[in-house]
Amino acid sequence: MKTTKLVMLVMTIAVALFILIPNLSWAADDGATLYKAKCAMCHGPDAAGKPAMKAPSLISDEAKKASDADLTKAVTEKAKHPPAVKSLTPDQVKAVVTYVRSLQK
Repeated sequence: MKTTKLVMLVMTIAVALFILIPNLSWAADDGATLYKAKCAMCHGPDAAGKPAMKAPSLISDEAKKASDADLTKAVTEKAKHPPAVKSLTPDQVKAVVTYVRSLQK
């Protein structure tokens, strides 16, 4: 009887973790991690841009003057972005914009 209760407890905890872990956004939606994985290859690790690729600087005065809505629109609507960038969720885009703002300081 005790073994059955223990197995049920372990199974309940496993199911709870299975349900909860995908919803923890602290790992997947970290702006720095997303930027490094999806943006740095074109805009550079320091967001200074790569003129040869026609990837603009994200730390320029022009980028600093842009609103968060403008930056979000640039990420979501830019035709030249690879599919990996276009597949970002709204929360992930917000995290990337927040990270880019931190680089602009």
